[in-house]
Amino acid sequence: MRHAVAIVLFTVTFSAFGHGGEDHGAPPPPVAQAIDPRAAAATEEFEVVTSLEGKKLVVYVDRFASNEPVAQAKVEIEGAGLKGVASEMAPGTYVLDVAPSLPPAKHPLTISIEAGDTVDLLSATLDTSASVANVAHSHGWSEWIVWVLAGALLLLTGILFAARRRKRAKKGI
Repeated sequence: MRHAVAIVLFTVTFSAFGHGGEDHGAPPPPVAQAIDPRAAAATEEFEVVTSLEGKKLVVYVDRFASNEPVAQAKVEIEGAGLKGVASEMAPGTYVLDVAPSLPPAKHPLTISIEAGDTVDLLSATLDTSASVANVAHSHGWSEWIVWVLAGALLLLTGILFAARRRKRAKKGI
């Protein structure tokens, strides 16, 4: 019985040192990847994704039901100091020049789409605020508490086994 308890404790103790394959060596260089601000909106007829790419607001318009690009539509954009009709660059892709760059904030946009007999009005929010791209990996105090508690539990278990063994030795068992 006592060997089984010792084996279980031995196994549990070493599982605390289990590793998920992380390399705690020198950190890799940060990857610099710019993500363009985006906004999305959908109705029963259309699905729209807008992307601010430099000084151009690119609007992708698809049919909601079939996901096919909407070609030869009139796409009007208003909001965030923008107002104008986007020109079609490719089927389903429309571009509106953004003369002054948009300041970092959440900009509400109203997008009007006329395609054939279908007219729809969509509302989206374009977030141009800077996002946190590189977050440094750090170890917090909560990780140290777990290690300290595990060590204290291991030490307490060792003390209890030693006291039990000493008690049995005194009895002569």
